[in-house]
Amino acid sequence: MAHVPDELIPTRATLLQRLKDWGDQSSWQDFFDTYWNLIYGVATKGGLTSSEAEDVVQETMISVAKHMPDFKYDPALGSFKGWLLNMTRWRITDQLRKRGPHQSQMESSPSEDGEVPPPEAAVSVPDLEKIWDVEWENNLLQAAVTKARRKLDPQQYQIFDCYVNKGWEPEKVAKLFHVPVGQVYLVKHRVTEAIRNEIERLGKEMI
Repeated sequence: MAHVPDELIPTRATLLQRLKDWGDQSSWQDFFDTYWNLIYGVATKGGLTSSEAEDVVQETMISVAKHMPDFKYDPALGSFKGWLLNMTRWRITDQLRKRGPHQSQMESSPSEDGEVPPPEAAVSVPDLEKIWDVEWENNLLQAAVTKARRKLDPQQYQIFDCYVNKGWEPEKVAKLFHVPVGQVYLVKHRVTEAIRNEIERLGKEMI
């Protein structure tokens, strides 16, 4: 089983430094587990099929691996979030290009790593930055929920899940878990606060 780090969205210089070692399978697994769903979601919302999106995930990971040995993180030059977006953008462009010349052209611009697709390979991906931002926030939320859940009593999260996520009436939840109805409301408040704290912490750690 891959080692799970304390950072659920570990886009900090420490992880990026570890990724320079191709043999560090644990860190690469952490990276894949953290970002594959983000890349996949952006690809499908960008107009790709499930199969094409899977190819984008694979090719993006390969591209990141190839660039990582020489990658130097400098906040003054841009965020890792933006760099990864550009890596994903070109992979999405590649998939759209394979469909044929009927796709509209997109203006080429260099990514933060200097990679520029040839003009004939560039196609239009509408509002990709907006899609990326939404999916990035969704990824952050899921990471925060997972992190908070690890710190909570299992029953507390189950109560929260039934009441908030599944939409059960508080009386039904209270009866199932043999707790007062007031306890259901209290658990909702505590778990919500725990998730909010994790979102704030992880947001500050993102680079």
